[in-house]
Amino acid sequence: MAKLQDYRRKRDFSKTREPLPGTDSNTGHRAVFVVQLHHARRRHFDFRLQMDGVLKSWAVPKGPSYDPTVKRLAVEVEDHPLAYAEFEGDIEHGYGKGHVDQFDLGTWATEGSAKAQLRKGHLRFELFGKRLKGGWHLVRGKRKERQRAWFLIKAKDAYAGDVEADDLLDAKMKRSTRKASRQTPAKATAPAPPKRTKPRKSVPSPPKAPRARLARAAAALQGAQPRRIDNGCFKPELARLREQPPTGSGWLHEVKWDGYRLLAAITDGELMLWSRNALPWTERVPDIAQSLRSLGLHSVRLDGELVALDAQGRSDFNGLQQTLAGEAQWPLVYVLFDLPHLEGIDLSRVRLLERKELLQKLLAHAPDHLAFSTHVVGDGDKAFRAATQQRLEGIVSKRVDVPYRAGRGDDWLKIKRLDADEFAIVGYTLPKGSRSGFGSLLLARPDPQDGSGWIYAGRVGTGFSTGQLRELTATVARKGTAKPTFRLDAIDPLLRDARWLKPKAVAEVYYLGIGHNKLLRQASLKTMRTDKIAADLRDSDRDPQASGREKRNTSKRAPTASKGRASPATDMVVTHPDRVVFPDDAITKQDVADYYEHVMEWFLPGVENRPTSVMRCPEGLAASCFFQKHQMNGLKRTGTVKLKEASGTQQTYLYPRDARSVIELVQFGALEFHPWGATIEHPNVADRLVFDLDPAKDVGWERVIDAARFMRRQLKRLGLASFVRTTGGKGLHVVVPLAPPAPWAQAHAFAKIFAEALAHARPGDFIATASMARRRGRIYVDYLRNSRGATSVASYSLRARSGAPVATPLRWSELGGLGSSRQFDMRTVMARLARLRSDPWEGIDTLQQDLRDVVERLGGKTRHRSG
Repeated sequence: MAKLQDYRRKRDFSKTREPLPGTDSNTGHRAVFVVQLHHARRRHFDFRLQMDGVLKSWAVPKGPSYDPTVKRLAVEVEDHPLAYAEFEGDIEHGYGKGHVDQFDLGTWATEGSAKAQLRKGHLRFELFGKRLKGGWHLVRGKRKERQRAWFLIKAKDAYAGDVEADDLLDAKMKRSTRKASRQTPAKATAPAPPKRTKPRKSVPSPPKAPRARLARAAAALQGAQPRRIDNGCFKPELARLREQPPTGSGWLHEVKWDGYRLLAAITDGELMLWSRNALPWTERVPDIAQSLRSLGLHSVRLDGELVALDAQGRSDFNGLQQTLAGEAQWPLVYVLFDLPHLEGIDLSRVRLLERKELLQKLLAHAPDHLAFSTHVVGDGDKAFRAATQQRLEGIVSKRVDVPYRAGRGDDWLKIKRLDADEFAIVGYTLPKGSRSGFGSLLLARPDPQDGSGWIYAGRVGTGFSTGQLRELTATVARKGTAKPTFRLDAIDPLLRDARWLKPKAVAEVYYLGIGHNKLLRQASLKTMRTDKIAADLRDSDRDPQASGREKRNTSKRAPTASKGRASPATDMVVTHPDRVVFPDDAITKQDVADYYEHVMEWFLPGVENRPTSVMRCPEGLAASCFFQKHQMNGLKRTGTVKLKEASGTQQTYLYPRDARSVIELVQFGALEFHPWGATIEHPNVADRLVFDLDPAKDVGWERVIDAARFMRRQLKRLGLASFVRTTGGKGLHVVVPLAPPAPWAQAHAFAKIFAEALAHARPGDFIATASMARRRGRIYVDYLRNSRGATSVASYSLRARSGAPVATPLRWSELGGLGSSRQFDMRTVMARLARLRSDPWEGIDTLQQDLRDVVERLGGKTRHRSG
């Protein structure tokens, strides 16, 4: 990447642990900022903002200051790769030599184009981190120097105050500072932080909502009832689509915001955010979470829309999607329109108008990222005309005197400025002329007479941006069949060469009515609804009594995905069972649950009562996936255990304790399971060692098999029996059981020595360092999994990759017939288990081999050589 040429030029990646360009891990997430405390020749803070696929970077010698009158010098330095945001530790050689601590990590936002602001020399932005919050400025200095000098200045806002970066150092950072000052000559080291006579200060907090006064006002409303809420997601009220706004003073009218529905709840002071489909969103929108926490409430439920606002104050859905994907840094706003609960008072039976009045008081002094959805009462036609003149999407009309009712009804109505609706993508036409990728997308709507059927609705070939064309070509218009995947009464001759897909992805399109053939007229893409799947369209927002539409035959309709069904062996309910998890393989969420139930007796012993990280893909592989290892709200069957971290703090870890735990985690979107090499009863000792043989791209599979066999022979020479499994990725795992278990320090030291010995014995085949540059033509022996808190994929765990491969235990004798590490997938591994007469890893749990004996023998040989 041209932007990182200077970064590459200044580093020798065979000597530094700093990340190589191309190992970035932030793709598909919010744009991040990071501040690192760097104990180099001169102690300084490195300030970095994600922008255009890199981290724009400045060195700030004295660190950020919360005092708006203080201008902190910020020297622009070379761009860094995104993976640098996670970097901590020692830079041992060359450029930047010294220790790096992560001072803060979070997301950032700015109004307008960040690049344009930097070109003009003044970037205004907001930070949402643990230590740095609120508005900031980067202003370019006027003097022309070799390294461009900027100034980092705090904006005058609720977070401003007399706080310096050194006031916010934790114990670890202070130890690093003291250590660096002892090791570096005084004349080459920046002055240590000044001693203060006043107590250390923390980040100022914005004013909180008047809790007691609001609680009294809530309790006084007619219909209000004292009630404690749980910490689960609540079901939202949904609107019905109508062509004309209702009339009369019994209705209020709001702007129809074009964003994502977001539900918020604070229970016992703990905040959670969810999408409309109950997917957790707290971590995705730290700016909104920070703003809600600043209200200082103990319990509340809020309903609203997450939007990105343009310069005119209109919601922009594409801007929202780009910001959530890290491609832009638009400020996000949570526009709130309902308040079903406040401070122990259930308001769901209170009139809407009174709920909104109380909500407006709650938000009177709220941060800018929380907004009240204003309304007018009566005269719906006038409200709709105003929305049309302002080119808004439409209005939402609500009865003023009704309670908050979950589900879709006629109390809330939405009226759109243009005809727009959501359709499943069921195919595509081939490109013509200069167009590449595809010509148009073929659309369908759910069949009201058939709960599982679809009706062809037409096609959309305009409204695509260049980026959307490229992305849809890669994700949607790749495969397909020559025959439709659903019943079509007749095929338009123009569609004879079309490629047909199973209904999965959802597009929202504008159109100018419906023609006599019941197909969309002049359809144009509005956006891709990545927050929905085709099954969600069966919960239609259309009025079943609307003119020209048939009423649904509910007696024939199959159960919807949102109802869920119980898993047969565990009685655990799996909601959205038809949600497609592996889009390339048409594997649904229920298929995943059925797989784990089928292999449970083989799978469970590898994860039971072990701290376990799970990879969750709540919306399937087509959306974002992430690791979860700590406790999360909503889990009832899964075990939790408090374990002490290296820093001395305690964290609550997840662990499966039975089959129900596993299926519950699948219900929460878990696909992969990665346990510790230790149990919850004895977390400080390892009962398994795992060596991951990770080949470079140019290493053939036969060499990987040979490497595993060589490793087995070397372990056997040391008196250690080993077992082998595929990883479902590129390589193999060689697993060594330990009984009695070994302390983690001893296990890690042995694993490192053994990996280095392999690399020394066969340097052309093995490498024991993680350097990508030096790995070419060799196999990396990853021993780092053998330390406290590290994990490895479990036997019989699915992998979150196309094809649904499975990490599969083997007999050593089976290696020769193996074609690749991905040979076994969800379907073939079940067939394999049906044929097996015994466990390939039989005896792994009863084998007695003491690592202390091996270490003592190795120590003796080492002393003999040195003598």
